[in-house]
Amino acid sequence: MINSKNRLAYAVAAVLTGTGFAVATPGVALAQEATGDSIEEILVTAQRRTQSLQDVPIAMQVVDSALIQDVAAENMGDLNGFVPGLVISDGSPTQPRYQIRGIQTGDFGVGTDPAVGVYVDGIYAARSGASLLAFNDIERIEVLKGPQGTLFGRNSAAGAISIVTRQPEDEFHSLLRVRVGEYGKQYYEGMLNTPLGENVAVRINGVYNKSDGWLEDAATGQDLMPEENWAGRVALRWKLSDQTSATLSWDHDDLDQLARPAIGLIPLQAGQTQVPFPADPATYLDPRKAPVYNDVVGNEESRQLDQVNLFIDHSFAAADFRSSTSWRQFDTVNREDEDGTNLIGVYFDTANIEDNESFYQEFKLAGKTDSIDWVGGVSYYKEKANQISDTHTFTDGIDTLATNLGIYDELSIPFPLFAGTSNFLEPFGVTMLGMPWREAMYNRGDFEAFAAFGDVIWHLNDKTNLTFGLRYTHDSKEFTWINGPHETPELDAVVAGLEDVLVPVAPGVELPFFTVFPIPPEAYRFADVIFAVDTPPGGLTKKDSWDDVSPRLVLDYKVVPNVMVFGSLAKGYKAGGYNSTEVGSEFENEDVWNVETGFKSVFPEAGVILNASAFYYIYENKQSIALVSNVEGSDIPQYLIDTSDEKAWGIDVDAQWRPVDQLRLYANVAYIDATYKDKLTRGEDPLDLSGEPTGEPYLSAALGASYGWALGATGDVELSGRFAYRGKSRCNADSERQGNCALQSIFKVGEATERLDLRLAWTSASDTFGLAAYVTNVLDDQYVTGINNLTTNTFGTPFASISEPRQWGVEATVSF
Repeated sequence: MINSKNRLAYAVAAVLTGTGFAVATPGVALAQEATGDSIEEILVTAQRRTQSLQDVPIAMQVVDSALIQDVAAENMGDLNGFVPGLVISDGSPTQPRYQIRGIQTGDFGVGTDPAVGVYVDGIYAARSGASLLAFNDIERIEVLKGPQGTLFGRNSAAGAISIVTRQPEDEFHSLLRVRVGEYGKQYYEGMLNTPLGENVAVRINGVYNKSDGWLEDAATGQDLMPEENWAGRVALRWKLSDQTSATLSWDHDDLDQLARPAIGLIPLQAGQTQVPFPADPATYLDPRKAPVYNDVVGNEESRQLDQVNLFIDHSFAAADFRSSTSWRQFDTVNREDEDGTNLIGVYFDTANIEDNESFYQEFKLAGKTDSIDWVGGVSYYKEKANQISDTHTFTDGIDTLATNLGIYDELSIPFPLFAGTSNFLEPFGVTMLGMPWREAMYNRGDFEAFAAFGDVIWHLNDKTNLTFGLRYTHDSKEFTWINGPHETPELDAVVAGLEDVLVPVAPGVELPFFTVFPIPPEAYRFADVIFAVDTPPGGLTKKDSWDDVSPRLVLDYKVVPNVMVFGSLAKGYKAGGYNSTEVGSEFENEDVWNVETGFKSVFPEAGVILNASAFYYIYENKQSIALVSNVEGSDIPQYLIDTSDEKAWGIDVDAQWRPVDQLRLYANVAYIDATYKDKLTRGEDPLDLSGEPTGEPYLSAALGASYGWALGATGDVELSGRFAYRGKSRCNADSERQGNCALQSIFKVGEATERLDLRLAWTSASDTFGLAAYVTNVLDDQYVTGINNLTTNTFGTPFASISEPRQWGVEATVSF
């Protein structure tokens, strides 16, 4: 067994010595094939025009389709850790979180926009519910670090992820891939590309993914953390003339599986009906070894998405025109456990339900002369978003919550209301326990955005370029909160029935139940407990608009033909918005200024690519959602929006070395020092975090190697590996409150993480057939990724989430 302190050093040594123990191909392609003293270029569209990666003065990394297959990645979440500086939290695929250079938006509400923009074929995926989709015939993924407000627009203040799919081609191609593995893993992928005459081609592809899950309910034996989803695309391309073409595509994504479980930290005993309150951290279980219980009624995580895109391209004599039109609609449901037990007395679950429809239109014109390259355009975006934030418990849970928080004492109710009443009603065969209790916040949003942008690269001379870009954005939003009364139909029926019940109090004397019983009927109809804020009939609606101008200035200089240095100043912008569960809340737009300098270099004879950049940013008015347990006027923890100003500086280094044709070595490193300039948390016990770290680790890295053997007519064999490292979180005074940092006696949250993956693949000499075997998380390292305190201060039921264990699989591919 390798000591954890030595694993990083061991992995580095394995890569540098080129041994058969290959580590961590990071899933990041800094260059493609090299033969002899040549390194082929990668073409990207990071600056909204096609360029060589090494000519783009932006810190970015590119994941290509070959490397996606090498690491068996099935969505963006599978690349987490292998693109340093990018963090993807994908425990709930309908509510993922993206972070670049320490900046993310953790809010799950539709009133808040993300800080990292996700784009698929240039189309903005506005909501997280539709941003983590199955990889389906992906050509490459461009990860752009730093604000991209000018080039990509609103809500890319931290950076942008641009996913590019393969388009119909004039030649026949087909592919079938089957993958099976541990925990009942089944993965199928198919693609057919064929011409339909001289000027038309169609490309059809689909994927299906299923697994049983790697956790098990300790009480029922049910598999937990399963996967089941499928996706498909049909794309049709017409060549209308020598200058004009049109591509029409339809995408569908279908997800239907159980939601993530909550791993309870409180030990449970047989016959136990309640948990100690308040919770004692000294008694917490290690969630990596704790029994898992999941009793959610209607447990579900699902998504149905449809999208239609139309791209029209036309080449004029002096410029190229593109029209991009997109319609997208999706529905999601995520109902998950929030107590980590199977006790009805502390039962609590939440559900996020969304119905979203959006339309996007962009017109873009790009051209070049001897002295300038230019691109400009206008865009329009419209979205209708509906969201329900649901909470569910039972009357047993309301008794527990109201007792723990002293609500019954405040109401002068001398005993747990529903349990005490049920004891009195037992002779009548009536109970008030086990009755469902639902509270919900309804939100409706109508959003529009208009933008105009331009970006010009001025070639000052053969070695020097000056780039200036500008984008104007106008956002308008209308947002509604509706909080109706809680729903307890079964309880209401019992209470109504009791009003007609006569209770014998003496021989021949009967009195109405509520005359005898010390609690009046209206006591059972008290106000909401979770969403304890009323809204006017029809809801509360607010309207706001924001205007922004985001500039970009870049100077780059070719020291020698293969070495470029650059410096840049760029602004990012994120629209203002609303907290979906905090009635009447609103906040202004966020702005970030980023200054960056770096170099990009290629040494073909040595087979080396080395890129590096240093950056400094100031982020103003950053909005983050936080769980606040001591809200004024409420005993119930609430998700509220915190506002802060942040600053950070850091370095990104990306390198690739191919000393011989058979061997490739990779190293990707990100260093960042991120702190709060100004932050005061909300609640009755606020914390001043000014000057403290934001929580982002100093260091993250991905190392990799691959070695290939040519077997002549037998084919080729390649052994590859990848190693990802993320340093320990830099905790602050609020970290433990939020569950991002914790030093328990038997486990830690926020500790440094390491992961090693290996893959061995064979490809036939004709490239027609392929076989592979892979192991993810070879060393079987599991980490506690967070503690959730949503129900800690109400029910006494903290719970945790953990990373995936080691898994293996085999794969077969046929392509023509």
